[in-house]
Amino acid sequence: MSVPPVPPVPRVEVLPVGGLPEVEPGADLAEIIAKAGEFEDGDILLVTSKVVSKAEGRILAAADREAAVDAETVRVVARRGRARIVENRNGLVMAAAGVDASNTAPGTVLLLPEDPDGSARRLRARLQELTGRRLAVLLTDTFGRPWRTGLTDVAIGAAGLSVLLDHRGRTDAHGNRLELTVTAVADELAAAADLVKGKTTGTPVAVVRGLGDLVTAEDGDGVRPLVRPAADDMFRLGTSEALREAVTLRRTVRSFTAEPVDPAAVHRAVAAAVTAPAPHHTTPWRFVLLETPEVRERLLDAMLAAWQRDLRELDGWDEQRIARRTARGEVLRAAPYLVVPCLVMDGSHAYPDPRRAAAEREMFTVAIGAAVQNLLVTLAGEGYGSAWVSSTMFCRDTVRAVLDLPDGWDPMGAVAVGRPAEAPRHRPAREAGAFVAVR
Repeated sequence: MSVPPVPPVPRVEVLPVGGLPEVEPGADLAEIIAKAGEFEDGDILLVTSKVVSKAEGRILAAADREAAVDAETVRVVARRGRARIVENRNGLVMAAAGVDASNTAPGTVLLLPEDPDGSARRLRARLQELTGRRLAVLLTDTFGRPWRTGLTDVAIGAAGLSVLLDHRGRTDAHGNRLELTVTAVADELAAAADLVKGKTTGTPVAVVRGLGDLVTAEDGDGVRPLVRPAADDMFRLGTSEALREAVTLRRTVRSFTAEPVDPAAVHRAVAAAVTAPAPHHTTPWRFVLLETPEVRERLLDAMLAAWQRDLRELDGWDEQRIARRTARGEVLRAAPYLVVPCLVMDGSHAYPDPRRAAAEREMFTVAIGAAVQNLLVTLAGEGYGSAWVSSTMFCRDTVRAVLDLPDGWDPMGAVAVGRPAEAPRHRPAREAGAFVAVR
């Protein structure tokens, strides 16, 4: 099979635009740039966002930079001491919301342009008017990268350029079909331009020449296509923030879709569950996984019969009242997967008096509670909803008989697992003060 010819590689130049004066608020930045350089059709101008911010008056007198960061932040992604990675109003995730105390007068900070894409469009239109050339404009700022040391420039605003090049469906030089390749061309251009702009040379503008085919007549969609939606972001939080969010955003889910639960995800959750603390270096947890509808139905029918019998014979309730109460158990029937956590007292100490014997069991009960919490939080991290229901604790003999469990396994409720049928309602944060006693 013949290999198709490789297309010629374009000659690309990256040129600094020098001689720009200090930019003051209200300055016509496009006129300053137009006077400083000579441009050709198809040139791509890379402009450091700081000079755009200065021209737009985004200078803030701020004795406390952190207060300025607070004002620009919509979500904290990660925090280590005073250092913060945050999301700003434009969806950009970056250190300190892009608030910069460098290259500005003492006692002031620079904020990012309020609308970087809008700034790029206005700058492009004015530059094309002044130069008569077909141009594209990218606004850039300095970012760190997850998993990588060092900084690089990326695009935060764009006009006249598609920021992504989608190669999917094409073939490479060997005829292999490309399935996943989407190139962040705007960020590649920003990084290349920074090689000639530098951080300390006072050269805030560069030109990339030789890629005129990338320049579009329309302004385009800006940088929004570069911003990964939170739902698709596998690394949307730092470690401690992710742990806290997993705990605080976990909800009791009472309505599930019919989508099957991946058993491997449950096994991963169990593996996390059994890392819980336990007394005497024991492992007092067992998890019974009910993966087939037949087993779930058999258990729930037996539990329902036991519940009805208790309400009828021990509480003296009539059938109508019993039906209303037992309807609460429908959350277990509606779930596509059930987990029955069990407590075992293997390794527990035996005491002759009731006081210490009760304390010993309470220690083990706390351990199974910690394990169940680990299970629920890990399931939430896997994208599954859950509901812990205590009903198996009221009919342990019935559960052991149906599931053929050893006598020493004490069922400690049941956990319904599945994909939530609806988004959980907002739950206001709870302050710790009401639950704390300081001595």
